[in-house]
Amino acid sequence: MSAISAAKQVFGGNSLAKTIMRTSFNNFFVLMVTTLTSILTARMLGADGKGELSAVLFWPSLLGSLIGFGLPTSLIYNVKKKTGSVTDLLGLALRIQIPASLAAGVLAWILMPLWLGNYPPDVIRVAQIYTLAAIPLAVLTNLGIALSQSLDKFGVYNAILFFVPFLTFGGLIVLWLLGSLDVLTASAVNLTAGIATLAWALYRMRGQLHWRALRWFVQNNVLRPYYSYGARVYGMELMGTLSNQTDKIVIVSLLSPADFGLYSVVYALSRVFNVVQNAITSVIFPKVTGMQHDAIIDKIGRAFRISMVGMAIVIVPSLFVGKYLLGLLYGTTFLAGAGTFYLLSVECIIGGASWILASAFNALGRPGLVLVRQIAAYLVTAGLFFVFTPWLGLPGIALALLSGALVRLAVSVLSFPVFFKVPLRRILFDPSDLSFLLQTIGDKRKHRKEEVHEYASHG
Repeated sequence: MSAISAAKQVFGGNSLAKTIMRTSFNNFFVLMVTTLTSILTARMLGADGKGELSAVLFWPSLLGSLIGFGLPTSLIYNVKKKTGSVTDLLGLALRIQIPASLAAGVLAWILMPLWLGNYPPDVIRVAQIYTLAAIPLAVLTNLGIALSQSLDKFGVYNAILFFVPFLTFGGLIVLWLLGSLDVLTASAVNLTAGIATLAWALYRMRGQLHWRALRWFVQNNVLRPYYSYGARVYGMELMGTLSNQTDKIVIVSLLSPADFGLYSVVYALSRVFNVVQNAITSVIFPKVTGMQHDAIIDKIGRAFRISMVGMAIVIVPSLFVGKYLLGLLYGTTFLAGAGTFYLLSVECIIGGASWILASAFNALGRPGLVLVRQIAAYLVTAGLFFVFTPWLGLPGIALALLSGALVRLAVSVLSFPVFFKVPLRRILFDPSDLSFLLQTIGDKRKHRKEEVHEYASHG
């Protein structure tokens, strides 16, 4: 047995725990590369330049999510439910999203001078060009991510998430060494990295992709459930997008490019605290969809509890060193964002936990419950933006986000006894969690020792 084969057996497998672990490690490396990229652009461009670049990159992400119409999530759900073939379902998504992405790009071009009224004309023109090209790319990438999840190809899924920031960082390093790093060239590198990654992912999944996916006519027994589930989940995703992006819209509209640069740095740094929670949310929905009701509740409830305890242990010491990291990594200019960083870090963990619970509603075919909680949280957050921002500035935005995250978590937890007749204690506490965690770690170590021993015995 070769060393490579031994490693594959030790770390291989498609169990839920192993997939979450691998995705968590991938998310950590993505975060590290993203942080290095943020440090490089902040150091080289300054707070103003960082804010201008963030404004350029922001719009395709926002608009691409707004025209998702729930179809990527519906692709995962209906592939797992075997509603139709992958090619039929993918074709239904492309039928809607390609024209929508082109229309959104044209609309963004026209409205960009209004949206970025506080920014220099050359930055507005870069934003127009970048957005027009990047919106279709964002739409296709989201479909590629959903396709990889629905087919349990989490290696491709993790690679998509990793390659874009990795290639971007490499390109930015080259530009920096050449002395050519600015908003225009940085945007071009980001776009090129996205195109290259999408092309690679489509090649890896070419066995499930055929031109037949683009056909116009699909049977109603496939079309109706696909679009129906997409419509139901879209409201939830729309509110999630607005909840995650309204803060940036408010900053672009009311504050300066320097404020946006400062906020983008502390926001990105605070996301370190939900690396594991994001991995759980990404993996657990496609893994548990199609299981029995009780199995879905048990697996998602356990993931929620363990992640919350783990992140509570991690965040306390991390907050003490957060301010020093800001100064050390980004420079003294960004120390003004320390208070905002603390609030965003707590919001990150609470929000991540609420999305784990939301996976249960989606897997059980009840995405409307997530929509209700998103609307409630958004109304609270949006209202507080206009109360706290004029009063506190950037910390006010973070405080409004934290308030919305608390509302989402509260509504999510209370939905289980109300709608699924699941006792609250079953979601919040289970004494078997510790033994489960210890047994999982023990089994992992035992399996690893056996594989190493087997490899050694075979020379």
